[in-house]
Amino acid sequence: MAQQQAQQAQQSPAALNIAARNLITASAIKKTQEIYNETFDPASKTTLNINPRNAGLILGFFVEVNASVTNGATDAAAATEFGPSNMLSNISFFDLSNNVRINTAGWHMGMLNTAKNRAPAFGAQTLTSYPIDYGRNFTDLISAPDLAADATGTVNMLYWVPLAYSALDLRGAVYANVVNATMNLQLTFNNSGFFVATGSDPASAVYIGNANGTVTSVQCRVHQVYYDQLPVSQKTNQPVLPVLDLSTVYEIKNTTLTGLSANSDFPIPYANFRDFLSTCVVYNNGGSLNDGTDIDYFAMQTANFTNTFKVPPKIVKAWERQAIRDDFPSGSYYLETRDRPISTIQFGNMELILNASTVNSGAEVRVGWESFAILNNIGDASSLSAG
Repeated sequence: MAQQQAQQAQQSPAALNIAARNLITASAIKKTQEIYNETFDPASKTTLNINPRNAGLILGFFVEVNASVTNGATDAAAATEFGPSNMLSNISFFDLSNNVRINTAGWHMGMLNTAKNRAPAFGAQTLTSYPIDYGRNFTDLISAPDLAADATGTVNMLYWVPLAYSALDLRGAVYANVVNATMNLQLTFNNSGFFVATGSDPASAVYIGNANGTVTSVQCRVHQVYYDQLPVSQKTNQPVLPVLDLSTVYEIKNTTLTGLSANSDFPIPYANFRDFLSTCVVYNNGGSLNDGTDIDYFAMQTANFTNTFKVPPKIVKAWERQAIRDDFPSGSYYLETRDRPISTIQFGNMELILNASTVNSGAEVRVGWESFAILNNIGDASSLSAG
């Protein structure tokens, strides 16, 4: 017995964390429960503040947004490149210590859902020649139908808002069995930018073609996914918890950068004290979302100005197809470093370089980051790189 205790004492924190994680994923009960359901008029309310249920080990939230829309007279309207993923202009999560773990736009969360799903998020294949009725039969998951003038319709979007990296990798999970602190999931509905006219900037809109369309009502429903009935230690009579996982923040954040010049390197810096898993870039060239024709190259530059890669957009698009077997929306680029994260703890200052061949008036770069950070280090580094 004494020898066994000595061996346990010698176990590393990482080994103890993995053992606790595996015990939870093998024995705890995974629950999905509705915590919020409201129908509201977006003309008078656009921001929703939702208090998660203080129960178990929270993995994340399914956020369902359904909007009833009426197109304006005269002109038809069609979904933009990012379509219903722009229904939420912002998704934020404040944890029990008031740390901002998530602060990003709907388009970024949609791209990230797709990247981690390894296929267009919540999509379904249409098997035209298959003799059994598989395919996209359930149409209310994600949809944005074309709207004729004066037509009405329903737009649907589903987001997965993760706190933990996955159901098996619990880095970022939040232990919520507390009574003395609160969390907040904040959702901002994109009412003012839902419809834009032909020729306008489509990057933040759901529909383009008629700026006179209106959203008459919105239903938002949120389901919380968490592990309940966690295993209990016989020694302490307390829940078994993966301490290192709970000390890690899974950050999802975005920002917009301006000031580009044609044929000049434009640096996109990575914040310190983090491990970056992916970078989503949207080059909104003054309202034009092009497929690589206005970019010379992307490069990853270390602190000593060494490029770990320097490639044209075609190679980035090849990487995208390797990741999801498809292309992301026009104007967007996905750079994955999941297998070997960009560690600004190990390598110091790192920058993604974008060199644009054409820069129109009003050009901007929208950047979304996915990273891990240790709670104790968050206060020592900015959560978003300065533009």
